[in-house]
Amino acid sequence: MELRVYKIDGSESGKTVTLNDNIFNVEPNDHAIWLDVKQYLANQRQGTHDTLEKSTVSGSTRKLKRQKGTGGARAGSIKSPTIRGGATVFGPHPRDYSFKLNKKIKRLARFSALTYKAKEDKIIVVEDFTFEAPKTKSYLEMLKKFNLQDAKTLLLVNESNKNVYLSARNLKRASVMRAQDINTYCVLNASNLIICENSLKDIEKMLGE
Repeated sequence: MELRVYKIDGSESGKTVTLNDNIFNVEPNDHAIWLDVKQYLANQRQGTHDTLEKSTVSGSTRKLKRQKGTGGARAGSIKSPTIRGGATVFGPHPRDYSFKLNKKIKRLARFSALTYKAKEDKIIVVEDFTFEAPKTKSYLEMLKKFNLQDAKTLLLVNESNKNVYLSARNLKRASVMRAQDINTYCVLNASNLIICENSLKDIEKMLGE
């Protein structure tokens, strides 16, 4: 697939790039995508949730009322799970939610995500650029040139660019990421991908390993 390369002012640069068919034109595998996204979201969980069981709840163990003759159910200590403020039954405890996923599946998932974006014409290639100073207005003006100011976008740069990153940080629907850090979730979470020209080489190098 061949795409035009644009300048950040929205005009054509006169150059074109050819997307690697082994990355941007494969047979999408939805199950691989599901597994990779599931792993990514699982890795974001801290797993620090904890609940108090009957042995750890603070309170007296005195029997609340006599065993028989009250006409009601038996009642033990105030720490009983059936009493308000008591223990939690089978509640969550700290755990690690991460799990292993084979590299081949992760690569296939990323190929599939990028293929979907390419088939939907949601990829824009721009010349490498930077800003003289961090300025949200400059980044927003660039998005307006491509009519993406209201869209959820992901910009892939070939190296850390502090001024570009800081310029996009205050925009709720705009994200900036190094191409070598690309993942399935971020690709699919964005409605449009903006890829810097030299970032394509990083994507091919990273996913071609």
